[in-house]
Amino acid sequence: MRSATSHFTVDHHYSLPSPATVTRAGIESSSSQSEVAAFHSFVGTYGVNYGRIADNLPPPTEVVKLLQMARIKNVRIFDSDHTVLDAFRNSGLNLAIAIPNGLVKDISATPSKAMDWVNENVRPYYPSTRIVAIIVGNEILGGQDTGLAEALFGAVVNIHDALRAMRLSGRIEVNTPHSEAVFGTSYPPSAGTFRPDLMPYLKPLLDFFSKTGAPFYVNAYPFLAYMSDPEHIDVNYALMKPNAGILDQKTNLHYDNMFEAQIDATYAALEAAGYSDMEVRVSETGWASAGDATEPGATLENARTYNFNLRKRLFLRKGTPYRPKRVVKAFIFALFNEDLKTGPGSERHFGLFKPDGSVSLDLGFKGLTSSSSSIKGWKIARYSATLLSSTFIFLALST
Repeated sequence: MRSATSHFTVDHHYSLPSPATVTRAGIESSSSQSEVAAFHSFVGTYGVNYGRIADNLPPPTEVVKLLQMARIKNVRIFDSDHTVLDAFRNSGLNLAIAIPNGLVKDISATPSKAMDWVNENVRPYYPSTRIVAIIVGNEILGGQDTGLAEALFGAVVNIHDALRAMRLSGRIEVNTPHSEAVFGTSYPPSAGTFRPDLMPYLKPLLDFFSKTGAPFYVNAYPFLAYMSDPEHIDVNYALMKPNAGILDQKTNLHYDNMFEAQIDATYAALEAAGYSDMEVRVSETGWASAGDATEPGATLENARTYNFNLRKRLFLRKGTPYRPKRVVKAFIFALFNEDLKTGPGSERHFGLFKPDGSVSLDLGFKGLTSSSSSIKGWKIARYSATLLSSTFIFLALST
C-alpha cells in the first residue's frame, strides 16, 4: 500500500526471472553500433491518446479533421488499425502506432514476425502517413505476466532491427511505456528508484534507449494517486491549483503540483540507475470526468481543472524543478470517452470529447457536431470569429 505522501501507487506482486532470459544477443546485433538517432517524434509539448474501445465514435477521417482544427499534432493510438493509418495520410500529424501486449511474445521469439509486422503496418503507409514511433506493448513491466516481461526487450529489438533493414531506424522511434508499478520509491521525488526486481528487465531496455536516443515513457496520473488516498493527498496539489506544496529536503526543491513531482521521481530513478541524460516523456496523463461512487474526485469540474491547468503548464515550455532545461512533453489521455472499456467507471470517462464528437470538457474549443440525433452526418463545427481566451492557450501548445 502506498504511503500517504507517495506520488505513485506501487504493485509489488512480481517474480524475479533469470537475467539470462532478458539479456539476449539482440542488443548486440542492434545497438552495439551505438546509433543515436535524432528522432523528431514529438512536435511542441502537447499530444493526445486516441483510444477507440467504443462503438459510437466518429470515423477516423473526421477525427483527423478535429485534430487539425485543434492543432493537436501528436497522436498516439494503441494498435495499427489500417483505417486509422489511411485516414492520417498526408494529414501532417505525427502518429505513434502500437503493438498490443498480445503480440509481444510472438514478435520477440521470431524476428521474421517483426519484419512481417513492419511490412504490413509501416511499409504501405510511410511516409505519407507520418509514423514517428512504434510503441511495443503498454505497462508490461510491473504486471504479473513474467513471460510477457521477459519477451518485451526482444520484441523491441526485433522491431528496431526490422526498421533498420528498411533504413527507417533513424526515423521511427521504438519504445514502450511504463506505469508507476516500476518504481520502488517515489517520495520525495529525489528518492525515486526503480524496483530492484525489475532491473533485469529495465537495464537492457535503458541501455537500448540510451543508444538509440529514445526517451523513457511513463504514464503519470495524479488522479490515480489522489483517488487511492483522498484523505491524505491535497486535491489542489493533484489538480495544479494553488496549495502549500511539498519541499524535497534533499534537493531543497519546492513542488506545487504532483505532476512535476512524478516526472522528477522518474528522473531520479533514471539517474540512480545510471541514465541521468535520458529524457522523460509522459505517455499518458489525464483526469476522469465521472466514475463510480467509490472513485472520489472523478468529477467534471476536476477533470476540466486538471486538463486546463496542464495545458497552461505545458504552454510554458519549461522543465521541472529537478530538470529545468528539459521541456516537459505529454500525451493527454484521452481524445474520447470510450464506452466499451472495462474496469471502474472512470475508465470510460477520460475523454476531451464525448462519443458524439461534442466537447466533454469545457476548455474553450469546439468539436464535432452531428447533423441529427444519430451518429450519421458528422461534420466539423467551424470556429467562431472570436475565440475564447482559453482556446488560444489550447492552440498555442502545439505551435
